[in-house]
Amino acid sequence: MKAQLSYWERERYFKNIDVLIAGSGIVGLNSAWQLKQKAPSLRILVVERGALPTGASTKNAGFACFGSVSELIDDLDRMTEDEVFSLVEKRFKGIHRLRQTIGDANMDFHEWGGFEIFDDKKSFAKCSDRVEGFNQHLAEITGRKNVYKNADEQIAGFGFEKVKHMIINTAEGQIDTGKMMDTLIAKVKDAGVTFLNGLEISGVHPYEQGIHVDTEYGYSFNARRLLICTNGFARQFLPTEDVEPARAQVLITNPILSLKVRGTFHYDLGYYYFRNVGDRVLIGGGRNLDLKGETTTEHAITPLIQDRLETLLRTMILPGTQFSVDMRWSGTMGLGSKKAPIVKMVGEHVYCAIRLGGMGIALGCLTGEEAADMVLADL
Repeated sequence: MKAQLSYWERERYFKNIDVLIAGSGIVGLNSAWQLKQKAPSLRILVVERGALPTGASTKNAGFACFGSVSELIDDLDRMTEDEVFSLVEKRFKGIHRLRQTIGDANMDFHEWGGFEIFDDKKSFAKCSDRVEGFNQHLAEITGRKNVYKNADEQIAGFGFEKVKHMIINTAEGQIDTGKMMDTLIAKVKDAGVTFLNGLEISGVHPYEQGIHVDTEYGYSFNARRLLICTNGFARQFLPTEDVEPARAQVLITNPILSLKVRGTFHYDLGYYYFRNVGDRVLIGGGRNLDLKGETTTEHAITPLIQDRLETLLRTMILPGTQFSVDMRWSGTMGLGSKKAPIVKMVGEHVYCAIRLGGMGIALGCLTGEEAADMVLADL
């Protein structure tokens, strides 16, 4: 039997909606925030099918990063130089905007640097040769000289083994993802945005004044505009767009006495990443071990990848240190043939802001603002 709304539910939650935002992650929340800042009278509803954001916004590793040297070299194989450094600029400015919006103290932001580690001299030499040129680009973007530097002298202090070289990105940092999302949610609610968690959209149909929305609960409602911010889950609504899910597996240790690791670290073209969370170590990645299998929206962990993460902890990151695993989880990123976000109109009264390329922390604020401006221009 089709579920029925009460009068109170209809009037409070579903009547006269100006903008419906699908997805309560970083982009969806920033879109709602910007819409309310620029047009306070708008009635905005954010719906989320899960109890928490389903993709990566509350599951990511908390890296405030914009690109290691090897990642930029890899990007240049598929993108023009202007495209690569335009995206780097957007990431860097996005982190700055996030810090302005949330406040460093509200998300435990620490600019301790992002280190790229190398266990072979060939890969390091390839990256080292590009540091000077990349620093010229980064100086124009960040206003800082020598953003990338050799950091070999710090290897011993971190206690690593098998690491032969390191390059530091001095402008990268880390955040507490949970605190960041809590603060953002509170700001958006205080601005007058309505949230509904546990509500899944089953269908969207245009009508003269906007869009008609069906839900899994059986009831329907209308909105003037729909903004899809579901990132790696976007194919549910947009099957032809250049975005696909990419699972990222993570684990975190229990507290480690006298932990030497501090900062964020990238390894093997960024396919592996780790950091300290207080006196714990969080490590994630390994998607390259099974790219086909990890192209999924299923939140699960696999022995193949989890075993590799533990092996890296034992042999490279925490050699000779006793540790135990506290938690394991996975999140879903949105990737495509290009790394730039897709922000555009996708149908009558329907828009999207998706494909964050694993850089939601860096890109979420500005992507949300871009999406909000696009929707406002059509209202």
